Amino acid sequence: MRDKKLMHNIGLQVVIAMIIGALVGLFMGEGAAIFGPLGTIFIHLVKMLVIPLVVVSIIAGAASLGDSPSAGKIGIGTFAFFIITSGVAVTLALVMGNIFKPGAGVDFTAHGQSLTQITAEQGALPSAMDTLIGMIPTNVFESMTSGNILQILVFCIFFGIALSKVKGDGAKPIINGLNTIVDAFVWMINCVMVIAPLGVFGLMAESVGSFGFQALEVVLKLFVVFVVAILIYAFIFFPLVVKFFSNVPAMKFVSAMKKPQAMALSTASSMATLPVTMETCEEDLNVSKATAAFVLPLGATINMTGNAIYYGLVAMFFAQMYHVDLTMTAYAAIIFTSTLGAIGQAGVPGPSFLVVAVLLAAGIPIDGLPLLFALDRIFDMIRTSLNITGDAVCAVVMDKFNPEHK
Repeated sequence: MRDKKLMHNIGLQVVIAMIIGALVGLFMGEGAAIFGPLGTIFIHLVKMLVIPLVVVSIIAGAASLGDSPSAGKIGIGTFAFFIITSGVAVTLALVMGNIFKPGAGVDFTAHGQSLTQITAEQGALPSAMDTLIGMIPTNVFESMTSGNILQILVFCIFFGIALSKVKGDGAKPIINGLNTIVDAFVWMINCVMVIAPLGVFGLMAESVGSFGFQALEVVLKLFVVFVVAILIYAFIFFPLVVKFFSNVPAMKFVSAMKKPQAMALSTASSMATLPVTMETCEEDLNVSKATAAFVLPLGATINMTGNAIYYGLVAMFFAQMYHVDLTMTAYAAIIFTSTLGAIGQAGVPGPSFLVVAVLLAAGIPIDGLPLLFALDRIFDMIRTSLNITGDAVCAVVMDKFNPEHK
């Protein structure tokens, strides 16, 4: 009976694959790169489905919500939720940075690190007007080809709302057809998920084999404080939000999120985890399809709570390491820039140069950043698991205001 349960529990299989992959990477070192193609194949299969899934889901979700009196509440509430939770996250990071002082007494030069040049341009944040203009696609097909998720979202939300405003029953066959296509994509994703443990094994073996854990020694205190902050937010703050602002029991939410969190931890990508997050919210947490299809793809693109914590802690780390006394203005700059950066960070893995902008805004030297970039995969895995948790929290909270679900 237990063997049968294990055969159908993809989440448990993923966790086991992560552990085995990490052990193989630890023992084989750089030789574990031979397993890398397993992870690459899995990620490519997921990416193959993510863009069309986002397109169809957002249009269907916006069309379903667009004619509802609660559409405005859900839309505005979603954006407000992302901004507020990101702001609270970076504030928590600053408080913990002040209490535990992860950068006190750290000296990179003593570890003989070869640091490459980091420039201010690499972390430059676009102006508000440039950001607004950049969100509007001039060619939506080009946006889909290049994977510009933000432009895709803008077009799909606009088109979905337009469908909901078509008079008569003319749009109903199209909306029904879109929902059928979503179901077809879900079937395809379930097929891909069968090989998820193999892909996760390959990703973990290559990642641990390439970077190991030696580099963590230099920033061990930062890493520990970062993990504690993530755990506080994931298992205390977010469950409290679910308890008081949604119709879902907090413990049920925490239990259901194990599967998408494990996937996020292994892929380090909110977008790659999106299909699993949607499945969990709809099937396990009873979130309506319309709400899930609107909130979750949006969250996977612009909601990066884990990144906000990372930006705040890294700012404190380097300020303490370089003995920079931060003023209230500097703290405000960190909160503002971290929140803005977290909202604007794309949901794909890779080094986050937005942290450069956070440091520059507070007048903190950026010379030591390359060491953290070398470890970015490890940090990214952890913060992505919090990012997708925040997306799911927003979905269950916003679903409370969707009359279709009542």
